[in-house]
Amino acid sequence: MFTKRTDLAIEAHELWQESAGKTTRLAGVKATEKKIQGYPVTQVDILDREGEAALGKPAGSYRTLDLTAFWQRGDGFFDRAVRAVGQQVKELTPDSGPVLVVGLGNRAMTPDAVGPLAADSILITRHLIDAMPQHFSGFRPVAALRPGVLGTTGVESAEAVRGLVDRLHPSVVIAVDALASRRVGRVCCTVQFSDTGIIPGSGVGNHRKAVNARTLGVPVIALGVPTVIDGAALCGDEDAPPSGLFVTPQDIDRRVRELGRLIGYGVTLALQPGLTPEDAAALLG
Repeated sequence: MFTKRTDLAIEAHELWQESAGKTTRLAGVKATEKKIQGYPVTQVDILDREGEAALGKPAGSYRTLDLTAFWQRGDGFFDRAVRAVGQQVKELTPDSGPVLVVGLGNRAMTPDAVGPLAADSILITRHLIDAMPQHFSGFRPVAALRPGVLGTTGVESAEAVRGLVDRLHPSVVIAVDALASRRVGRVCCTVQFSDTGIIPGSGVGNHRKAVNARTLGVPVIALGVPTVIDGAALCGDEDAPPSGLFVTPQDIDRRVRELGRLIGYGVTLALQPGLTPEDAAALLG
């Protein structure tokens, strides 16, 4: 149904409303809104095949955290955003068991670097627990992987992740990647959380093998940040044939660095509930 490029379930829902009319009820989809730590969260739950067909996404829960106010630098903006990210991750992940965090993307290409940068800000504990269980038994085992991209490694990200999953047997995989949006206001101002996994490269039309429960055999929680917008959408010509032109903010370097740290700290708080944002900053330097 949709030819307009977006990775966000909230935008797929908006596109359906635009095409069908706001008064039409969308069967198989439930949408709710709330605020967490002062940041708006929109949850779109795709309930069945009818909802999948309407929005073009697999059934599951999609939560969109609006971080527009983050860049306005209000009181406690960073700590509140870290806690908001952490709460969403905690609600979607199992309460116990080892965790593998995967930072998808290309560190050498700034708009695609949010995954590896987030992995840099994850508190890694698996090796510490193995080496000194008497000191670190209160921590949850966490490992991280930055698989790179096929063009520089010759290995599909999904293949690398699957190999490590078979070795570590995590209770869940948390995958972080860059996404594409159709609205300028959501670029670098949104985090999408879902329990349906992710297809690396799909936002820019470079679909790779999926990283999801079906391919890995364990639950996969996906965190995505839109860092680019299709050039046609930016020009208001969303019905134009795809041109392969994507636009990103002028200060993308700074934004991606901050967002990577924000997501890394948030995931750390979700997996190690006794910690605070200040603890994460101290432990991660």
